[in-house]
Amino acid sequence: MKLKHYATLASALFVSTAYAAQSLSGGPQVNGIDFQQPVTSIAFDQRGLNYMVMLICLAIGVLVFGAMFYSVYKFRKSKGAVPAKFHESTTVEVLWTVIPLVIVIAMVIPATKVVLAQEDVGHSFMTVKATGYQWKWGYDYLDGPGKGISFYSTLTTPMSQIFGKAPKPDDYLLQVDHPLVVPVNEKVRIMTTSADVLHGWYVPAFGVQMDAIPGATRETWFKVDKPGTYYGQCAQICGKGHAFMPIVIKVLPLDEYKAWVKSTEAELKKDGGAFPPSGAVS
Repeated sequence: MKLKHYATLASALFVSTAYAAQSLSGGPQVNGIDFQQPVTSIAFDQRGLNYMVMLICLAIGVLVFGAMFYSVYKFRKSKGAVPAKFHESTTVEVLWTVIPLVIVIAMVIPATKVVLAQEDVGHSFMTVKATGYQWKWGYDYLDGPGKGISFYSTLTTPMSQIFGKAPKPDDYLLQVDHPLVVPVNEKVRIMTTSADVLHGWYVPAFGVQMDAIPGATRETWFKVDKPGTYYGQCAQICGKGHAFMPIVIKVLPLDEYKAWVKSTEAELKKDGGAFPPSGAVS
């Protein structure tokens, strides 16, 4: 029995290794501890801001703990050190008030610039409304090329993968029937809302995260630097199907995007405006 048990365990380890997940371009990274590779100016700025703040915190930690450890070692009792006796020092009080204030200002100024840039949805090439449902996304193209196109984007990961009866691919739980399609190097305005509960429209590579709130509309934007397929997730706990409403975005060159719009509009016309259209990118 023991031999059989070890053989089964070895087989399981081999299978798990054979089907080990790989990093997904535009999506999750295996053992990733940093931001996903940014493809928008906002995402680049967010990553740079994070690095700057972390370096400031590191420098503060090194200085504070360095001074503390030096003092403990240099002025220890075993060497005959005698503690100074004083009640207060105006100089010290001023320094430990002014220095942290200067540090905070140094972080707030670039952070404010990034926040203001995220809010600037003006001069957009097109507008798409993203509506959260339990549990899928609905997209409506409100203006620009593709105006009038609407469809749901629903998870298509087979149940055999979810219940562990089939190998899980790199895009496990990130497969949808109709991805959002947008052009590259064009400013896309995203308006978010919800039909039921609180959802969150989050695409890490874009540096975009916006809550979808029932009865309210919020807005943000992105401008992707290079074509590709990018992945996100609902960022709010929205119920038992929360893990099953991914965001998939296909970013195409402008001429290919216009061709997609033309073919999708033709399918919509043929199907009598069916919702969702059957002509979405596969």
